[in-house]
Amino acid sequence: MRNKFVILTAVVVSLFAYTKLMARIGAGSPPPDAPLEQQADLIRVYKAERRMVLLRGDTPISTYRISLGQAADEGPKQREGDEKTPEGRYEIDWRNPKSMAHLSLHISYPGPDDRRSAEAGGFPPGGNIMIHGLPNGWGLFGNAHRLWDWTDGCIAVTNSEMRDIWARVPNHTPIDIMP
Repeated sequence: MRNKFVILTAVVVSLFAYTKLMARIGAGSPPPDAPLEQQADLIRVYKAERRMVLLRGDTPISTYRISLGQAADEGPKQREGDEKTPEGRYEIDWRNPKSMAHLSLHISYPGPDDRRSAEAGGFPPGGNIMIHGLPNGWGLFGNAHRLWDWTDGCIAVTNSEMRDIWARVPNHTPIDIMP
């Protein structure tokens, strides 16, 4: 029994160290911007369907299956640590090519209404909600990450999808996150 515990501990520590190392290394160079006619001017997320659509005008230009926060089905994000994905209109306000996940686009949560609601409840609203790929070094899981909701409130896609999204979504693109 002790040997199993030692082996399990060694595996857990090794996985943790690997994840920390890969987070420091980063995702490599981001892709170049797509041509203007291939860039989105709106992102729409359908939480219940686990689907994200990039639109140009009223025309869908890409659709992705997504994973969300672990408590995404319990309504909109209300406070820090609730593992819910926000709902409402936000925008992509900055990007991180060296995030702990393969590239990331920051969603402007919390907005003023989110802050007021959290303050009224006496807790911090949370933040750092992103669209991102898999944690660095874990890309081999590919589509399997969609088998469950595993983020802390973010929107996750595969790494190759994240490269496509990065190239097609400029800063200040609005994002509508629907129940």
